[in-house]
Amino acid sequence: MLVRHRMTRDPITVSPETSFPDAFRTIREEGIRYLPVVGKKGKLVGIVTQTDLLQAAPSSATSLTVFEMNYLLAHLQVSEVMSSPITVSEDDPLEEAARIMVENKIGCLPVMRNGELVGIITETDIFKAFVETLGAGEAVLRLMLRVPNVPGELARMTAVIANLGGNLRSVASFHGDDAEHVYIIFRLDGVDEDVLLPALEEMGEEVVHACRAPACLAT
Repeated sequence: MLVRHRMTRDPITVSPETSFPDAFRTIREEGIRYLPVVGKKGKLVGIVTQTDLLQAAPSSATSLTVFEMNYLLAHLQVSEVMSSPITVSEDDPLEEAARIMVENKIGCLPVMRNGELVGIITETDIFKAFVETLGAGEAVLRLMLRVPNVPGELARMTAVIANLGGNLRSVASFHGDDAEHVYIIFRLDGVDEDVLLPALEEMGEEVVHACRAPACLAT
């Protein structure tokens, strides 16, 4: 899955000269948290977030009067509170966008095509894709196994599932608690756990958790 499959196209933008009240009003009225800042000739020059704007507002403990605060905010421009943008290409893998967000501790990425802003992708978009990939909410059997991190292990397990008539809906792997093991999560239907679990355990596989989604219960 690529960034362009999940991004919001043609995002709402502001200019560096946009005032604090106008930027804050846009965020509230549009129900968004991020505003790309576009300068001359449509060039992306920054990103301003709802948090940036809230932090820029004077504290309730300030000694300024209401009139002084309103005056200051009315003359505050987006260019004074925006951050330098970290971007991603629309053709980058979705997991690359997620990695960049995690490493930089940010919640969105402007999406570029040939140097032009074409979209924006947020942590919410990433979460939605993650949920969809894992098939959360579907009425399927969910298995988590702790398996040796060796070639062919996944093929052995999927062969057992297929031979018992199981239909894989999704597969995901995660790092284990040591370098020699990984956790594999299967979501599947077409086979009952009372049949599948003994077959996997007979192979020596460690079943950590099994449940029938969406009402999963620990085993």
